[in-house]
Amino acid sequence: MGGETISLLTIPLFSAAIGYVTNWTGVWMLFYPVKFAGFRLPGLARLARILPRRVQQIPGVMVGGAGWQGIIPSRAAKMGSIAVDKGIAKLGRPGDFYETLDPDGIAEHIVQSGDVSELVERVMEREHPALWRDLTPELRAAIHERVERQYPDLIRDVTREIGANIDDLLDVKLMVIRRIEQHPELANRIFKSVGDRELRLIINFGAIFGFVLGIPVAVLTGILGSPWVLLICGPIVGWVTNWLAILMIFEPVEPRRVGGLLVHGLFLRRQHEVSEVYAEVISEDIVTLANLTDELLHGARADRTRQLLANTLRPAVDRAVGGVRPLVRLAVGPREYDAIRESVALEGIDQSMTPLTDPEFNRARAAPVKTLLTERMREMPPADFSEMLRSAMREDEWLLLLHGAALGVVGGLAHLALFA
Repeated sequence: MGGETISLLTIPLFSAAIGYVTNWTGVWMLFYPVKFAGFRLPGLARLARILPRRVQQIPGVMVGGAGWQGIIPSRAAKMGSIAVDKGIAKLGRPGDFYETLDPDGIAEHIVQSGDVSELVERVMEREHPALWRDLTPELRAAIHERVERQYPDLIRDVTREIGANIDDLLDVKLMVIRRIEQHPELANRIFKSVGDRELRLIINFGAIFGFVLGIPVAVLTGILGSPWVLLICGPIVGWVTNWLAILMIFEPVEPRRVGGLLVHGLFLRRQHEVSEVYAEVISEDIVTLANLTDELLHGARADRTRQLLANTLRPAVDRAVGGVRPLVRLAVGPREYDAIRESVALEGIDQSMTPLTDPEFNRARAAPVKTLLTERMREMPPADFSEMLRSAMREDEWLLLLHGAALGVVGGLAHLALFA
């Protein structure tokens, strides 16, 4: 067998290898590195402002960085927005998630974890130490007893007020975006968990399509007898290989019969299975009680939450003082009394909500949220389900296709170097 024949026979094998490497590196580029790896190039940030928009989208370019960051973690805010718009928001309102977390169980946990007597003692010692020390032990004990007796009902009022106003207090989209911006690896986990099998298929299809498409390239090379065929067809094969793999994952959205064969996007066939995996990630890392609490107290609408909770907690001081409230107001002065009441209310907000960050309690609350998300996701229309993964890739698909074309050129040059 002559060298020319061996050269032609190896073209499909080279094409298969390049197809596999192209898609493997393309999938890797979607997710890694999580943080930008590269260096600053002087003048690039200024030049980037006049470059085409697609070039500006390359990770790092707009800040003058030459290097790479995974497409998904580099678009943390966008990926958080996609996770909400294409998934979480379609599966339930904030009120649905809050009710699933069991407000009465939350109230019970707060009551068991909190020490309201210590709060009263601390505020009184700070705001009016002389008055507090002048009270008889019996009167101080009576105040503590009244506060502790009323505390469970008070906390139930708090959790119910939150539930009644949760849609106004909580912006799930901002919560998810903030969470993913702080932890970009979460974006990877969300989208990898949803499309893990499909991403592996893309890699394997790269080898299969590369081999199949390499056969006509070998035939054409043999007919024309020119090495330039490889350099021209190599990038075409790389581009088409990636395009076909992406197409098979997502199209057609609805099942179709082509002849006697049922054709359906590979990702869409797994809706029932993927729903549970996606729900597990969201319930454990995104829509958790701890994250909801953090957003309520520190998010974009935290001032509304704190105002509502303070309004609920202030009357607790009056009820604790009981029938001697007029005498106490007279003894300390109306302004000082209001200051004490305000301090108890404001400090009570953080004290009452802190127990909700307990990891063990959060794990217990995750199970019903996962069940809710799984059930609703399995009922999603196929088009909406497909968008959960496709929308994360669509805007940057051209980069993956261009990457495939570039490696096609590399493969052609490598083959020429070995067999020319």
